[in-house]
Amino acid sequence: MKIKSLKARKDSLAQTEKQLEILSGGIFKDGSLPTFKEKVKSSNLPAVRPTALEILQINVGYMCNQVCAHCHVDAGPDRKEIMTHETMEQILTVLQSNTIKTVDLTGGAPEMHPEFRWFVEEVRKTEVEEIIVRSNLTIILANKKYHDLPEFFAKHKVHVISSLPFYKRGKTDKQRGDGVFDSSIEALQMLNKVGFGIAGGSLELDLVYNPSGAFLPGDQKALELDFKKALKEDFNIEFNQLFSITNLPISRFLDYLIASENYEEYMHSLVEAFNPIAVENVMCTNTISVSWEGYLFDCDFNQMLDLKVEASTTHISEYNTDVLSDRNIRLSQHCYGCTAGAGSSCQGSIA
Repeated sequence: MKIKSLKARKDSLAQTEKQLEILSGGIFKDGSLPTFKEKVKSSNLPAVRPTALEILQINVGYMCNQVCAHCHVDAGPDRKEIMTHETMEQILTVLQSNTIKTVDLTGGAPEMHPEFRWFVEEVRKTEVEEIIVRSNLTIILANKKYHDLPEFFAKHKVHVISSLPFYKRGKTDKQRGDGVFDSSIEALQMLNKVGFGIAGGSLELDLVYNPSGAFLPGDQKALELDFKKALKEDFNIEFNQLFSITNLPISRFLDYLIASENYEEYMHSLVEAFNPIAVENVMCTNTISVSWEGYLFDCDFNQMLDLKVEASTTHISEYNTDVLSDRNIRLSQHCYGCTAGAGSSCQGSIA
C-alpha cells in the first residue's frame, strides 16, 4: 500500500530533514555538544562495527490504534503505510537462505497489518528460533477480530513484548491516552490466562518502560521489582522481565523536547551520562532493521531518520550477509540515547 498521498510523503521527508538538522547540533549556541563519533573516538573506543547478525527487526507499518506522546515512529490510526505482500515474501526468502536467530515484528501496531497472522505462520516455518511481537496491549481489546490474539500468540510460541508506561493509571493514561491503562491490564490478564509470563512457563511476556518526560529511566532491575510487586498485588498479573528504554530525540518526543524547551538540556544529560561500556553492546551491531518498504537500516531509529545502511545492498530484495557484515554503521547525535547510563536497546539496558 502506498503512502497516503504525495503531499504526505513530502511532509514526511521535510520532517525528517528538520530532525536531522536539529540532531546535527546546529541549535547549540555554545557549540558544546560533540558529535557521537567524536565522543567514541575521544573515549579511545574502536569504531562501532557489525558483529554476527542475530536479529531482523521488521516494521510492518505505521498504522496504530494509539497516538502516544513519546512515539518515535509517529504512528497512529491515520497512518496508512503498510508492508506489501511482495516485500514479506522477500523477507521470507532471506530467512530461508540465511541463519537469523530472531525476527522482531514492530509497527505501529503490527497486529493491524491485514497479513500479520499469515506472516507469523510463515516465519514459524523457517529455522528462526524466536519470533517477537511488540504489542501495545490495547490492540487486543480494540476490536473483536483481535480478541483471540493471546491464543494465536501461544499457538505459535510468540515472544510478546508489551509497552506499559507505568503500573498506575495516571501516568500511563497521561502518556498514552485515557483508558489505555485499564485496557492494558485486561489484555495482560488475557495473556496470563493462556500461559504468558507465568513463572516456569515457556511463553514469554516482557514489559517495556519509557520515561514520561525529559529524563533518563531509573535502574531497570529496581523498576522491574516495583512493577512486579504492584501488578501482582493489584491485578494478579505476572510477567517475565521489564525492559527500561531511553526515549530518543526523534519524532514526537523531539517535538516535545523542543516545544517544552528541554532539548538542549536533555541532549547534554545524554552526553554527560555517556557510558563507554554500553557502546560495545549497542543493538545496531547484531541487528538489521527493515522498513515497511523493505529498505535496510542499522536500527529502528535510523529508519525513522531515513538513514539507510551504508552498503551496496540497501533493500531486502538484494540482501547479502557478507556485504552487510562489512558495512560502516551510521551514527548521529541520537545514538547518545543508546549509550547513556546503563545503555538502551529494544531489549532494555545493555550495560
